[in-house]
Amino acid sequence: MLDKAAHENFPVAPFFLPRAWRTDLMAVYGYARLVDDIGDGDLAPGGADAELLGVDREWADDALVMLDAFEADLRRVFQPSAEPRHPLLRVLRPTVRRHGLTPEPFLGLIEANRQDQRVRRYATYQELLDYCELSANPVGRLVLGITGTTSPERIRLSDAICTALQIVEHIQDVAEDLRRDRIYLPAEDMKRFGVTEADLAAPRGGVRLRALVAREAERAEALLNEGTPLVGSVHGRLKVLLAGFVAGGRAALRAVAAAGHDVLPGPPRPTKLSLLREVGATLRREG
Repeated sequence: MLDKAAHENFPVAPFFLPRAWRTDLMAVYGYARLVDDIGDGDLAPGGADAELLGVDREWADDALVMLDAFEADLRRVFQPSAEPRHPLLRVLRPTVRRHGLTPEPFLGLIEANRQDQRVRRYATYQELLDYCELSANPVGRLVLGITGTTSPERIRLSDAICTALQIVEHIQDVAEDLRRDRIYLPAEDMKRFGVTEADLAAPRGGVRLRALVAREAERAEALLNEGTPLVGSVHGRLKVLLAGFVAGGRAALRAVAAAGHDVLPGPPRPTKLSLLREVGATLRREG
């Protein structure tokens, strides 16, 4: 999990946070990462996770069966008399109890991965936003819960940032997603820019695809701008952490732009220096 966290666009649990926060943030990240690995079919071979969840190994590659079993085990986290089967969920339980976290955000992430098994294309931008409500926004709400800073306005701002980060990831991973037979570019936008699915499978992006990616990047940046006041609403080390989330999205968008919005050869990734510069810029704006 630490290795995977290091490859995110944003800092997951940086060293400057209190140890208790780092522990709890990594527990939540580990949960979200494992759910995604189940949904993407990226679990370690051999069926060990299936065995832990009480699933026959012959069903270990069936994402829906595994997600159902994982949800059943998640519910044990919230039952005082039950013990979760999976060790990652046993690690999560103290975090849930410490902060009084509710099941809903965790269930949303599972439902997003169920949706990934049923829905491979999104007709409209609004459909994509609805998906992000399940796949991304719960993570920000959990961060607010762990840091004791939840409020209706902060949830609204956090949702904007998390949705933006999800869209940025979709932009970076167009080629990888297509290999999984998934397209997160709205069909209405592909039609508007004259982009076909065949264009997404090319070695490099053509002019029309790059224009489409630039448009989706604009939308992501607008959402980041909408959510950035969240940084100014908190203090201390939490302010730096949230600035890191925003900066990660901005730095990734700069990397996409530097690549001429051609994301097909590989995901454009920001450098650590560009991330630090964006953190500084965000803190200056919201200080």
